[in-house]
Amino acid sequence: MEELPALFSEYETDERAGVQTEIDRAKKRIAAYEKEVKRTWELQRYEREYAAYAHICGIDEVGRGPLAGPVVAGAVILPKDCNILYINDSKKLSEKKREELYEIIMEKAVAVGLGYSTPERIDEINILQATYEAMREAIGKLSVRPDILLNDAVTIPKVEIRQVPIIKGDAKSISIGAASIVAKVTRDRLMVQYDEVYPMYGFASNKGYGARAHIEALEQYGPCPIHRKSFITHFCEVQT
Repeated sequence: MEELPALFSEYETDERAGVQTEIDRAKKRIAAYEKEVKRTWELQRYEREYAAYAHICGIDEVGRGPLAGPVVAGAVILPKDCNILYINDSKKLSEKKREELYEIIMEKAVAVGLGYSTPERIDEINILQATYEAMREAIGKLSVRPDILLNDAVTIPKVEIRQVPIIKGDAKSISIGAASIVAKVTRDRLMVQYDEVYPMYGFASNKGYGARAHIEALEQYGPCPIHRKSFITHFCEVQT
């Protein structure tokens, strides 16, 4: 029986250590949450600057660089003082986080518009002009007319609404970041569907970008209907 106090003392020490560990973890979670709240506040800087406009729309595109598939543009009007956490440049987020945020944005947004430009159209008028077309289509599909556009880097021709181009805007504006996420998730889902039709190119994993396995498949099988002929001449012979 003389050993019992020592045993209980050791147990109590372990228990206290476990409680302290949980407290430390909780403190870290709170600190991380507060840091994200601060980052999101900073991400709303342009939305505060243009708060006099009733409907602020973020514009971004995904898919200018791939060898295959469409370019997709997103247009998103978020509610005033939107506090969705973790929005960022879609390239900086994991696929899981993008999918989670996509659902939240689609639920909470005042309006969302999507525009597409096909590989054929990209070949016909070049990627920049095709991107502008997709952006105009996205704006046109909004159920609410925006009063001002916050664009990721570009000024879109043939648009009468006031535009504010912001370099690296998808990481600086919550509206543009939301548009980049919606466009990215939409395009990625399309490429997964294309993978079922043309499985040899690995579109589900490479999303049409120039991964080595994709280029090797191009060299072996040649292009499929969703390849951009103007993009792939260095990798295989293209039939015109």
